[in-house]
Amino acid sequence: MDWGEDVNIEELPNSELQRAEMLQHMIISLSENGNFDEAIYRELRSYFISSSVNELLPSFIRTCRDSGALWGYLKKIAHGSGSWQIRREHVYESFQKILNHLENRTNTPSDEITQSTLQALGSEDVRRIWEKALKRRKDDPEGAITIARTLLESVCKLILDAEGIQHKDDDLPKLYSKTSEILKLAPSQHEERTFKAILGGCHTVVQNLGTLRNKIGDAHGQGKIPVRPAPRHAALAVNLAGTMATFLADTYQNNSE
Repeated sequence: MDWGEDVNIEELPNSELQRAEMLQHMIISLSENGNFDEAIYRELRSYFISSSVNELLPSFIRTCRDSGALWGYLKKIAHGSGSWQIRREHVYESFQKILNHLENRTNTPSDEITQSTLQALGSEDVRRIWEKALKRRKDDPEGAITIARTLLESVCKLILDAEGIQHKDDDLPKLYSKTSEILKLAPSQHEERTFKAILGGCHTVVQNLGTLRNKIGDAHGQGKIPVRPAPRHAALAVNLAGTMATFLADTYQNNSE
């Protein structure tokens, strides 16, 4: 993407890395008295402050709410002859921590697809849950397995609420069953054997995700010989939950059009 082009809020990249790069280039431009879009800055700032990587943001992003505050900060870094280069290098260095983290994060090719689809649901809660799942997948396998189930529960509840369907105290299999019926994804609603088998497999995946969370997630205590999931187990749970959540969200949006 050419960061020098005018970009509407609706056209912001879905990738966190690209958003961070965009934010960096905007502030570098401001440091050189260049163009600066207040609305885009507020949107990106709000996005990262509420994200799982907020602690990696340059401190001045958290304290500077608009271009006036940013410019005041940058002038304190350097002013007068040669100040542009000094300010530019300062902004560049300040972003290295978050950019390196986002570049090195162990994402799978489907992560961005899932993130984009879930964002289209318009739920900040669902977006944050997915970010937590990605963050925990490598470093906190037990927590990742628990949050994978939470992601599916939240997407199902979001769809059921939109359709006015009661779901109080329903567990994940029941939530998924109700949601799949609304979306016409229940095996009993189809005649073709292969499709019925695939949809039945989806039900099995959801049910076993709930069981896996109960067995080795961090939602319940364990006995003398606890089962410790490895990162690969967490990756499996998160990736499956992300795929199923994407399938439900895609189907719901398609049916709503």
